[in-house]
Amino acid sequence: MDLSTPALLFPAISLLLLAYTNRFMGLASVIRGLHRQINEFNKELVARQINSLRLRIKLIIWMQILGVLSITVCAAAMFLIFMGVLQLGYVAFLVSLVLMMLSLAVSLYELKISGHALNIELEDIES
Repeated sequence: MDLSTPALLFPAISLLLLAYTNRFMGLASVIRGLHRQINEFNKELVARQINSLRLRIKLIIWMQILGVLSITVCAAAMFLIFMGVLQLGYVAFLVSLVLMMLSLAVSLYELKISGHALNIELEDIES
């Protein structure tokens, strides 16, 4: 492995963080909309959504934290490889990959919850 291998993660992590930020901003918009509607619509439906939204906020924050840690450790891996400390650089690169996979796993879980929240909306439309 040379210096270019960990460098391949940089574009992927940047795109992931952009996607995570977009999800966070979308969620913030939904929360603000619910806040405006709370007195106008079914409070039970809104209450069910609030629990889901709180969990989703926490998950998106963890997705971002893990993504930032991944890119930080990846940069450290590139530095270590550049300095000739290959074994430690390899370990750092492995850690950055694990952090990225954890970030993606949290993202999958958040997507599952997001789908459930949309089903709550559909229940209201059907009734």
